[in-house]
Amino acid sequence: MKFAILSRNAKLYSTRRLVEAARERGHSARVLDPLRCYMRIASDGFDMHYKGRSISGYDAVLPRIGASITRYGTAVLHQFELMGSYTPNGADAIARARDKLRAHQLLAAQGIGMPATVFGDNPDDTTDLLSMLGPPPHVVKLNESSQGAGVILTEKPSASRSVVETLRGLYANFLVQEFIAEAEGADLRCFVVGDEVVAGMRRQAPKGDFRSNLHRGGTAEPVEPSEDECRVAIRAAKVLGLGVAGVDLIRAHRGPLVLEVNASPGLEGIEAATGVDIAGKIVELLANGGKRSAKLRASIL
Repeated sequence: MKFAILSRNAKLYSTRRLVEAARERGHSARVLDPLRCYMRIASDGFDMHYKGRSISGYDAVLPRIGASITRYGTAVLHQFELMGSYTPNGADAIARARDKLRAHQLLAAQGIGMPATVFGDNPDDTTDLLSMLGPPPHVVKLNESSQGAGVILTEKPSASRSVVETLRGLYANFLVQEFIAEAEGADLRCFVVGDEVVAGMRRQAPKGDFRSNLHRGGTAEPVEPSEDECRVAIRAAKVLGLGVAGVDLIRAHRGPLVLEVNASPGLEGIEAATGVDIAGKIVELLANGGKRSAKLRASIL
């Protein structure tokens, strides 16, 4: 099968592993920088070029699109979809997952547990907005933050108001959540591929921090998620339309709570912690989806 991996850097661990796993299984895999893809859109058909040459005929496309290029990257991915390529994470699904506010609304509407969250726009409403959440500590998150950047813990009402007012002054989009103290700075990354959780790791924040991201100095150890945790992670990915996702949960007294659903989860930390060949499992999902897509194209022709 012929695969494309949308990534700005072919040397990144996750990108390299996916290429290796595809070629080990007899597939063709090419890394394409989404910012070098450009498109022709017309009622008589779709076309796409890459560095001066037409590209087409990819059975499946795996997006590794960074947050900074979400808009253009998802447009490129959508063009591939319109040209008949299969992808486990469609353009609309990535856009839903990247917008934390929208993702929380969609998950909450399906009854999926998560920390209570508030969002508002007018400075005159700040005090009442925070009262809807309850007393601090509060967690303030930029709406499109990643890897723990743009996440702030406030421990006093005055601090919460100050951070909110500062972010409003910068015209930043953000939301505020309750702080789950019993998690003790740890979360659970469940890696979802298709209809199953293929690996899990527990991440622990470094001393003096509450963010467990490995990029922030957190540590990781393999863990076997419970049946309930697996069920919640798979449901969360499906609600957003993702076939490949890193679902971050925290273990609260009231059950597993979804912190975030990552549409482009890294492989390095979790493969190292668990020893699971996650890249291989993703490639198998791509191959199965690509075969279905090829059969559909053949039936239409």
